[in-house]
Amino acid sequence: MKLTAISALVVLSKVISIAAHGGVTSWTVGGTTYPGWQPYMAPAGQKTAGRPYSSYDPILNPVAASLHCNNDGNNGPIPQSITIAAGSSITAHWAQWTHMEGPVTVYMASCGAPTCDSVRSSGLQWFKINEAGLLSGTVYKGSWANGQVLNSLEWTATIPASLRPGAYLIRFELLALHQANTPQFYPECANLIVTGSGNAFPSSSFLKPIPGAWTANDPGVLIDIYSEAAKSMTSYPIPGPPVWSECRTLKPLSERC
Repeated sequence: MKLTAISALVVLSKVISIAAHGGVTSWTVGGTTYPGWQPYMAPAGQKTAGRPYSSYDPILNPVAASLHCNNDGNNGPIPQSITIAAGSSITAHWAQWTHMEGPVTVYMASCGAPTCDSVRSSGLQWFKINEAGLLSGTVYKGSWANGQVLNSLEWTATIPASLRPGAYLIRFELLALHQANTPQFYPECANLIVTGSGNAFPSSSFLKPIPGAWTANDPGVLIDIYSEAAKSMTSYPIPGPPVWSECRTLKPLSERC
């Protein structure tokens, strides 16, 4: 009986841990849904474009070595790639999410190879294609992008229409800010093959390593959303570089967004 009770407590603790957070479990492009990595299933036999991650728990160190795609950045045992045309949208789906406060960001990185199958994410240079943070109200009591994920369990980003074709990683990150000065990072990645006739690519000013795109003391990272100052703050500085889009490089300097 004692062993049974202990076993029940272990199972319960795992359920509580799993229920507390979340991670991307599938991706949709053009009406087709592709399986993502399943952290609580055996790795063997998982055929997916998603990069492996071991749990729904957050990364608590803002400059952790695993911030790029979670874990060590390698592919799973049977890697796939999702083919998507530049200018099309990709939607990440979460099986669960529980936090309302914080931004959503989406990054891409060129793999510099025909596919990303043998490319580790740890040494890549990333550019941001999508972001949303505080949507309305104040930092203390407002509407956040994380709240939209909580309600819909999905987030959609569009691949820049003029991006040159090739193999890329895409990285969706939820940054939870519900604990004062204790940011929680939840990044998940997938392998893409981008098609199209574009020839644009971000300049070096938009390319950043991860970790390295922000510091541990970044004002969007080290923040107490319950402070007196937060009660009157109506804007929030999303960590990382500005969003890159084709208009930044194709239009005259005076017209760039």
